Amino acid sequence: MHVVSVDEKPGIQAVERDGKTLPTQADKVERREFNYIRHGTQVLIGNLHLGTGKLIAPTLADTRTEEDFVRHIERLIQTDPHAPWVLLCDQLNTHKSETLVRFIANALGDHQVLGEKGKSGILQNMKTRQAYLSN
Repeated sequence: MHVVSVDEKPGIQAVERDGKTLPTQADKVERREFNYIRHGTQVLIGNLHLGTGKLIAPTLADTRTEEDFVRHIERLIQTDPHAPWVLLCDQLNTHKSETLVRFIANALGDHQVLGEKGKSGILQNMKTRQAYLSN
């Protein structure tokens, strides 16, 4: 069994200093210019295996949509597809999404009617989706 803590670090900035380091002078330490060139942001999604303490199948991406999160979880599970997995996640909406519930149900071979998002069944709302994913 794999027990894994999954977490995201959004908004990692890719920056480059825009200026040279100013040398040490009498009464002044070396200084850096504060301006920088921004090259965008990235999202890191990591999976910490709680039994080994190792990082498994991390993802570095430009976005963090529910589809991105499901692809990340799918890649994680593919590292050992026949083992049971317990994933510990925070309460972010993408961690309780319709897309994730459908993926998990399919992976488990659960063919029950899931309902309709916002209307009925397991997919009705965040609370019902979370309850399904917590079983």
